[in-house]
Amino acid sequence: MITLTNRQARQFILLKHGLLGEYKFVGKEGALAYIRQAGCIQYDPIDVCGKNPELVLQSRVKGCTKKMLSELLYKDRALIDYPDKNLSIMPAEDWPYFERYRKASRENAEKFPEMEAILEEARLQIEKKPFVCSDDLKLEGKIFWRSAIHWSAGTNMSRSVLEQMYSTGELVIHHKKGARKYYAPAKKHLPIDLLTKKDPLHSDLLHNEWRVLRRIGAVGLMWNKPSDAWLNIWGLKSEEREAIFKKLLDENKISPILIEGQKDIFYHLKEDVDLLQFILQNPSLKPRCECIAPLDNFLWDRRLIQALFAFDYKWEIYTPLEKRKFGYYVLPLLWGERFIGRIEVIANKKEKTLLVKNIWYEENIKITKKQTAAVTSCLKKMARFNQCDIVAYS
Repeated sequence: MITLTNRQARQFILLKHGLLGEYKFVGKEGALAYIRQAGCIQYDPIDVCGKNPELVLQSRVKGCTKKMLSELLYKDRALIDYPDKNLSIMPAEDWPYFERYRKASRENAEKFPEMEAILEEARLQIEKKPFVCSDDLKLEGKIFWRSAIHWSAGTNMSRSVLEQMYSTGELVIHHKKGARKYYAPAKKHLPIDLLTKKDPLHSDLLHNEWRVLRRIGAVGLMWNKPSDAWLNIWGLKSEEREAIFKKLLDENKISPILIEGQKDIFYHLKEDVDLLQFILQNPSLKPRCECIAPLDNFLWDRRLIQALFAFDYKWEIYTPLEKRKFGYYVLPLLWGERFIGRIEVIANKKEKTLLVKNIWYEENIKITKKQTAAVTSCLKKMARFNQCDIVAYS
C-alpha cells in the first residue's frame, strides 16, 4: 500500500479537482468535463456572488461565465437538474441510473389520491404552453404533499403538482429565473432513446455501489466513514457501506493509500493511479488563488478537510446572526496547497461593484506581497465573473 505525505495527499485532491497548477478545465467543454468527472454538483438558489454550482465552476474552469452552465442545462441539454446529493446538476446521460427514484415518486403519488385526481388537469394546461411555473397553473384548492426523492413538501396545489411531475421525470426544468423554476414535458427536451433507456443497474446494491464509486471520484480521496459525501444514497448504512468498499476493492475499482499522520485508510478511484504516480514524483506546481463554493464537492466531507488541510469550515448561512463566527455567505480562500482564510464578497449588480466585506486569514498565515497579489487577482476574476467593473473594500 502506497503512503503519501500530507502535502502529497493535498496535491492529489487539488489536482484531481483542477484547483492547483495550470487550469485543467477550459471553456464550456471544460465545465461539462468537470461535471462528468464529479458526477454531480450541488444546486442552491442563493446568489450573493454567484449560485453554488456557478461558483464551483468558476474556481476550476478557465474563462468560466455564468452563461456556460445555463447553456449546458437549457440549450444544449447536456446537463439536467435532478436530486442526487440533494438538489443537483448532473450529466444528462446519467438519467437512466435514477429511474428507481422516479419509480418511487410514482408510487409515492398513491399516498396522495387528491394529487392523482388533479394531475390530468395539470397536464392539459401544461401541454398548451412552452413552459410553466407555479403561477401559470390554474388549479383550485390546497394539498399537503411530500416528495419521495428530496425534502420538498408543501400545500400549494400548483407548486406541489409541478414538483411531483418533476420527481417522476414527466417534467424537466425548462429554465430558471432567479430562484424560480419553469417546467416543460421531458419528452419535448430529452431524446426519446434516453427517456426509454432502462436502468443498467438491476439491484439496489449495484446502484449504491455505483453511487459510492461516483462520490469517491467526486471528492477525490475518501475514507470509509460516515460523511455528508454519502447524502441521499438510500439505505447506505455503515454495514452496507463496509460491504460496498470491500467489493469495490476486490473488483479493483478503488485503491487504498496511507497518509502520514493519519490513522485511517483513504481510497481513490483506480483510474486515478496515473495522477497518484505523478504526485509521487514531487512535482513543482504553480499555486493559484481561488474562492471555493460553500457546497463544493471538494468540501463535502468537512472532517476530511479538517484532517488533511487543518481547515475548519462551516457554512453559516443558516446560523442565527448572533451565533455566526464569520458571516452570512463566506467562501473558503484557497492559495496553492492551503486554505489561507475565508472571504465574504457581495456582487452589487446595479452598481457593477464586487464589495469585499471582510477577509479573515488563518492564524498561522503570514501575509506576503505575493500572496496579497494572488488574492487581488482572484478577486478581479470573481468581479469579471459577476460582470462587475470594480472591486471595492468596505
